[in-house]
Order: sequence, then C-alpha cells, then structure tokens
Amino acid sequence: MSDNLFLKLLAERSHLIADGAMGTNLFERGLMSGDAPELWNVDHPDRVASVHQEFVDNGADIILTNSFGGSSFRLKLHNAQDRAYELCKAAAEVARGVADKAGRPVVVAGSIGPTGELFEPVGPVTFEAGRAAFAEQAKGLRDGGADVLWIETISSREESAAAVAGAAEAGLPVVSTMTFDTVGRTMMGVTPADAFRHLTTLPIAPVAIGANCGLGATENVLSLLGMREAVGPDSILVAKANCGVPVFKDGAFSFTGTPELMADYARLARDSGARIIGGCCGTTGVVLKAIRDALDGYEPGEPPTMETIVEKLGPLAGVTDRPMHGHAGHSCSPEGDDGGRRRRRRRG
Repeated sequence: MSDNLFLKLLAERSHLIADGAMGTNLFERGLMSGDAPELWNVDHPDRVASVHQEFVDNGADIILTNSFGGSSFRLKLHNAQDRAYELCKAAAEVARGVADKAGRPVVVAGSIGPTGELFEPVGPVTFEAGRAAFAEQAKGLRDGGADVLWIETISSREESAAAVAGAAEAGLPVVSTMTFDTVGRTMMGVTPADAFRHLTTLPIAPVAIGANCGLGATENVLSLLGMREAVGPDSILVAKANCGVPVFKDGAFSFTGTPELMADYARLARDSGARIIGGCCGTTGVVLKAIRDALDGYEPGEPPTMETIVEKLGPLAGVTDRPMHGHAGHSCSPEGDDGGRRRRRRRG
C-alpha cells in the first residue's frame, strides 16, 4: 500500500469527502472583491485556517489549499508574481496545520487553478511557459506539506496538459477536474468524455479526474455521466459542484442551493460513479455536513436518468440564470473583471 495519505485513503475507503468553497467563505471573513486571497496565507493565516477548520469539523477528508490563483500569471495582477512559491508553500502549511490536529486522517490537496490566459494556438502562452509556472506553484505546495496536487476549473486541453506536466514535477499524485458550463462542454469546447480521454492519455496521467464548479449540481452530475462513456472500471471520478447558481442581491452574491439539494446531489454523484465528492462555489460547512451525512452508509445505485436528475436537482441552469461570470463564487471573482477578454474563475 502507498505511503501517500491520499492514495492510502482511496485504497481503504469506498469514497472520500472533499471540502467546499474557499472564496465564498473568505468573503464572509472580510476578503474584498479585487483582493488576492493567496496573500491572506501570510497576512491572515488564522482566517484561512478557520475555513479549513470549518470543513474538517463538518466531515471533510480532503481540504484544498488557498492557492487557486497562486501562479505567477495570476499573482501578476497584484504585483506579486515573484511570490508564487512563497504563497503556495504558506497555503499548504496553513492547511497542513489544521489537518494534522484533526485527530483523524485529513488529506491536504494543493489547489492549482487556471492561469487566466489563453494557450497556444489560440493565445500567446506556450506549453513550456505554462508548465514552468504550474511547476513552481506545485513545488511550493509540496514543500508546504500537500499530499496531492489538485488542478481545477481548467477549460482547455492545452492548459490542462501544461498543468498536469508542471504539477507532476513535484512528485506527488495529481488530480485534475474541468468545468463544463457551456452547453455540456468547457468554454473551450471540450466534452466530459473528451476531457477524460485527453487527461488519461497524458504522459503522466492524473490519478483522479472529474468536474468542478459550473452551473450547479444538475450540470455536474450530467458531466459525470458524460465521462462514464470513457471511464474504465478502476477510474476514480471527482464531483465538486457549485451549491446552486449565484444570484446578486442587496449588493452581494448568494447561491440558490440548499443543504437538502446538495445531499441529493451527493447521492446522485455517487450513483454516477464519483468516489470523491464535495462542493465548489457557495458550499459552506453546513452544506458539506449535509453531503457527508447523505453518503454515510450509502450504497450507490444505478446511474440516474436525466428525468431523475431534474426531478431531484432541478432543470439545467440557463444563461439567464448567470448574471456574470468568474470564480470565487463562479460569478464573483475577487480579482475583479478582466474586461471580457476571458472569464477569470476562482474556486469558491
């Protein structure tokens, strides 16, 4: 059996509970729109730790570090591009401190989000430049104590290939999830089945693959079912859906999902083949507990039909349900607007 905690728990358990949103919960703790959450790993580590603690207290087996935008590309927006290694290492150290005092095994997953740039041949970023930036981020996370590197919210084959190659340089297991929020595809046109085939044929393939963020629970389960066209019997799927869709009201974003809906989602995700299940944007500790409780002792059934998914989770959200795009609630990026050049997403 592997000495790596993440791989060890996967071998021992039928499923693992991943955590919820980082960005949403940092906003509740005072983060302002436009701020870099990663700077809080050194400026306010106690507040970041309190988010991790909330998820551990509510049953998370895996906590993701506050490093989603921790690449030099993203930190350049805050004139902190030379601090990528430092801030990622600090992010992992904060999470490791919470995990190690949990009294039970808790995996620290080093969160790696997209660069916010377009890769060749569509944009200017080369594979090598992307790989180097992701490798720097991954090594900081490893040196801070991460057990696994967790690439999330990627939209293109080119960026996902660079991210996996860069992360693999750190010598830890790699997880990779993509976001299918554009008529069943990523915004760069990749279907769930195509994503799975692409990721599993990379020179160093991720140990787990799945879907995160997006338009809510219904879309996430449908993405998992799409991946089932391509998966093998030993494939490990990851489900991390937003808690409903974001709604802007009274000067702030809230999410339409409920703990009850996300409990139904967790079981449907498990029925669809997911072995790692959590929440993305809008997911609080209360919501995560509902996910945890729904899966305790649950024996997965047959993959759900479209009718069952819609009955339990509601119809697929349409464009009119999304007031804007981004990611720190998928629709409220703390890094602000990028002028429409490309949607910047942040976990949570």
